[in-house]
Amino acid sequence: MNPLFEFQDVTVRLNDADVLHHVSLAIPESKLTVIAGASGSGKSTLLRCCNRLEVPSSGSIKYLGEEVSSVDPLMHRRSVAMVFQHPVTFPGSVFQNLRAAVPDLTQKRALQLCSRVALKADLLEREADSLSGGEAQRMVIARALATKPKVLLADEPTSGLDGDSTRRIEELVVSLVSDGTPVVWVTHDLQQIWRLAQHLVVLKGGRVLFSGPADDARAAPAIDESWLTNEP
Repeated sequence: MNPLFEFQDVTVRLNDADVLHHVSLAIPESKLTVIAGASGSGKSTLLRCCNRLEVPSSGSIKYLGEEVSSVDPLMHRRSVAMVFQHPVTFPGSVFQNLRAAVPDLTQKRALQLCSRVALKADLLEREADSLSGGEAQRMVIARALATKPKVLLADEPTSGLDGDSTRRIEELVVSLVSDGTPVVWVTHDLQQIWRLAQHLVVLKGGRVLFSGPADDARAAPAIDESWLTNEP
């Protein structure tokens, strides 16, 4: 079986500096994979490569065995949806925001999406910019799910949210994985790593420090909070 994503000797150079250095790793299908590391470690760049938002300077990336560089970017992004750290809302209602992803989305389907992300039905007609941070992020996830993606990428989506909103979104992504949608999640929060990770990738200075089952990382004496610092 092909991995979900496979990186082969990938280097990404941005602004005359290598952000990823000869990265080789496999992200398994049907799991919740956490990419962890300190600020500037390259974790967001690695995630963006999965969605063709960044292009390797050298090396190759495969998605389910197919070279990512050979697929249509827009079609790929419908299959590999992405949620960012700060929720992006568009002018108009929640319903109109969901229709930004699928213009002919029915109200029935919109209500199903709201239910899936634990948004109350009466929020559908509310102006999107009036939502709380946690509600807005769940709406953005609903919008991403509207295209029925095969994978969800999430770049620190709970950063800055309160504990209750964080818990709701964590529960949502765990349920997505249980229902068959793999999630690749970026974080620098050590406690969140252990709450979520089934498979773990740790980056430091743009290089892979660890890649494998999260249970193996727990047992590795060299794997600790030093992951999340920029110290040598």
